[in-house]
Amino acid sequence: MKVAVTGSTGLIGTALAASLRADGHQVVRLVRRPPRGSDEVRWDPRAADAGDPALDGIDACVHLAGVPVGGHRWTRRYKTEIRASRVLATRALATALAAAQPLPKVLVAASAIGWYGDTGGQEVTEDAPAGKGFLSRVVHDWEAAAEPARQAGIRVAHARSGLVLGTDGGVLARLAGPARFGLLPRFGGGHQVMSWISLTDEIRAIRFLLDPDATDRSGPYNLTAPNPVTDAELTAALHAALKRPDFRWLRVPESALRLGLGEMSSELLNNARVLPRRLLAAGFQFEYPTIAAALAAELGSGQPLVRATDRGLPAA
Repeated sequence: MKVAVTGSTGLIGTALAASLRADGHQVVRLVRRPPRGSDEVRWDPRAADAGDPALDGIDACVHLAGVPVGGHRWTRRYKTEIRASRVLATRALATALAAAQPLPKVLVAASAIGWYGDTGGQEVTEDAPAGKGFLSRVVHDWEAAAEPARQAGIRVAHARSGLVLGTDGGVLARLAGPARFGLLPRFGGGHQVMSWISLTDEIRAIRFLLDPDATDRSGPYNLTAPNPVTDAELTAALHAALKRPDFRWLRVPESALRLGLGEMSSELLNNARVLPRRLLAAGFQFEYPTIAAALAAELGSGQPLVRATDRGLPAA
């Protein structure tokens, strides 16, 4: 297969591209800067119109691009960028894919469990309605922006990812620093549920959705492990994986988080138990269903342990 990937230099995109290539698939990286290799094609969604020659001849597309939600205070300007980099870019890409020749078979579009908002720790699956907060509204419009591809007959699957735990970036890289010294605190009360997934299973799940023969795998899929944990449990597990003491009294109060981070603090305090009902029903089996196993694997090797063909997209 020839697969176009946006956001290919990020944590997930890098691992996905390596996984696909390892099985003999051709990866075309869609980048906004001048290309640096033969596998890169410059593509600017802000300049996209009805079509784009870079997308002609591809069999599938994985859309991962978007500015980071964490690590940056949510000013009014940055919230506009969060929205535009997802909603406007997805609409432009979906429109271009709909005009590609021949028509690609599938679009796996990144989404997020931010769809559900704060549910007070209540279990939610893919049929739950969108929440009311900023991120919930963004995710709702983000998924709706893929409609041009869907109307053209392309199978569209929305990958609602939880906290992706990989050693080369993202939330685990930020948490592992203080945890290596036994100094990772609980955030707020520590009781909020964190719905997570190992990078290994994230890539395997994306490839599971990407399979061209799986014509029924469309719509939203929660990419989260079947065993969510609380913030306190995640902190304890990370300290244990790094063989460091766990000081349970070490906390950052909710008031301090809201003062220091503003609206972005909701990323640390959001409380939703998101379950991967549709993935499990479709036969997907998690390599690392528990937090202890996931952390041991990801931290133990320093590399994502992706077995690309394991119940996912077959080798070329």
